[in-house]
Amino acid sequence: MLRMNTPEKAISLQVPLLQCTVVVETLTALGTIAKSVTHKNIKLILGRNEFRDMIIRIDGPKISLKFPLRNFQLHKRFMKEGKATISLKDLNLNLLIANAPPNQLLVFMKTLAGKHAVLDTKTSVVNARQRLLSTLPKTFEEISPLTFKEYDKVRSTNGRVPLKERKDNVPGDSPVSSKRKRNEKDSPSLKPKVPRFLNPLVLTTEQKQVLQIVLSGRNIFFTGSAGTGKSFLLKRIVGALPPDVTFVTASTGVAACQIGGTTLHAFAGIGSGKASLEQCVQLASRKVVAQQWRKCRYLIVDEISMVDGDFFKKLEAVGRAVRGNDKPFGGIQLILCGDFLQLPPVAKPGEKRIFCFQTSAWDRCVSVNVELTAVRRQDDQEFINILQSIRLGRCTEDMVKCLKETENNNVERDGIKASRLCTHREDVNHINQEYLNKLTGNGKVFQSIDSDPSLSSLLDSQTPVIDKLILKVGTQVMLMKNLDVGQGLVNGARGVVTGFKLGTEGNPVVRFLCGVTTEIKHEKWTVRASGGVFLTRRQFPLKLAWAFSIHKSQGMTLDCVEMSLSRVFEAGQAYVALSRARNLKGLRVLDFNPTCVRAHPDVLKFYQGLRRARYEEQQSIEHYL
Repeated sequence: MLRMNTPEKAISLQVPLLQCTVVVETLTALGTIAKSVTHKNIKLILGRNEFRDMIIRIDGPKISLKFPLRNFQLHKRFMKEGKATISLKDLNLNLLIANAPPNQLLVFMKTLAGKHAVLDTKTSVVNARQRLLSTLPKTFEEISPLTFKEYDKVRSTNGRVPLKERKDNVPGDSPVSSKRKRNEKDSPSLKPKVPRFLNPLVLTTEQKQVLQIVLSGRNIFFTGSAGTGKSFLLKRIVGALPPDVTFVTASTGVAACQIGGTTLHAFAGIGSGKASLEQCVQLASRKVVAQQWRKCRYLIVDEISMVDGDFFKKLEAVGRAVRGNDKPFGGIQLILCGDFLQLPPVAKPGEKRIFCFQTSAWDRCVSVNVELTAVRRQDDQEFINILQSIRLGRCTEDMVKCLKETENNNVERDGIKASRLCTHREDVNHINQEYLNKLTGNGKVFQSIDSDPSLSSLLDSQTPVIDKLILKVGTQVMLMKNLDVGQGLVNGARGVVTGFKLGTEGNPVVRFLCGVTTEIKHEKWTVRASGGVFLTRRQFPLKLAWAFSIHKSQGMTLDCVEMSLSRVFEAGQAYVALSRARNLKGLRVLDFNPTCVRAHPDVLKFYQGLRRARYEEQQSIEHYL
């Protein structure tokens, strides 16, 4: 790692080194493959030789290959999957990169393109005779990160960053809006601007600690209240791990879709898990499922709080049996994320609810627990304090008064009404249908395009959009995907349909609360089903938003929201609903009663233990200091 220097020096903290698999293809004069050699678990390093030529070196336990980077082409379509190709035209070679951590691959490729773009060929090229007569010792010096000067030179000569910064290059990244570009041009900052691909949103100290623990190979559970950046951190972790051996899962289909994964049940391949352990092992031993289990090196589970404890315990035993490894979870590294003080596992009436942390499997597998405490979603300290108390099942008279006063808040603006959060799905469907029917005119039907129409019901449950979307002018909608973070077009953004392109025949046009009016186009969602099969759905990233279920709102930030909490039936449900709001001004609670505020006693005891352990650890550190 390099330290940050002065602005005119390095702007990247990462050395251009990449751990991955590389296939070296030797091509014939006609472009066909003459020879192909695969090198696994190697390092790709960018550097310069004694003549200052750019070199790419492949280092492995038994190999060290060097190739000059003169006439090359980059193929980057699948970078977010950890794949890319460098075509060395003058050498008739292809370097096929695979299983690279996506975030590291992005920096590596942009550093390569940037360094090449600023190369001064008039002064840097050494001819063949000079090379032959040279007495310089052979050297290889690792290339330095891009400097501010080099970055500015690329921008000024090409008008853009090499490897165009697009939102689909890496999970969570997004383009810079043209409006923001104009503002930056009109009001240039005195401080050099770090390109986003080299300086993504900064992790907090707590988040950095979690990432370091993951990269050290230890099993970890990280938690925190709503708005502490758990989902953001999870995406950074996914981007730092090799894709081929990393399986990203969540307890629900929608949560899995948001992080580009599959459900934990689909990965496990043991159905509901209600069968005996012997039967579950047999199910997981089927060829395709077993291959998944044996290939898995990192297992990420989001929303772990909703995973049934008995299922988790059975899963751990299945992992050991199928992988033939008696280490916890069969030797798979676990990265677990969630908040047990939010929504618990679903339990039938009269059935005892068991949390994952109450099982012997949890004690055996989870070696590190970290609680994130820095809230990023809300910036109103009074509201943050209220939420933190309600999360723990506490609500003082002053808090009750404050929340009741929100009933008079006017949270509608510019024709955009507040979304109502409801405890029950049937209430949501009824409210949305009633309001849609009240609008005049015929509804325009938008049918999804599914890769397998026979599995549309599965895609309904595992993607945030439905197969049949009906819209009218005046329909209240919510955006279900990040389109342009810079302009405020983010997942959860509220808007209203103002019309359709080409009269009534085209795409919907939506005016959003952030002030942007834009045409909405199709987006694609990919779901990994059981057996490693990928399903896709193309649909407009919109959902009716007069009402929304509390369950479906998890992970969202809502600018204007109202809620009815009279029918709250789960511990933590009121907290989940209230914590969706960005601030008190954008919140309206219709019928607040302190009896709806509850926290499960077993969960409170678990978190008290975490905090006590953290306190004792801090005291121990201070004692030695």
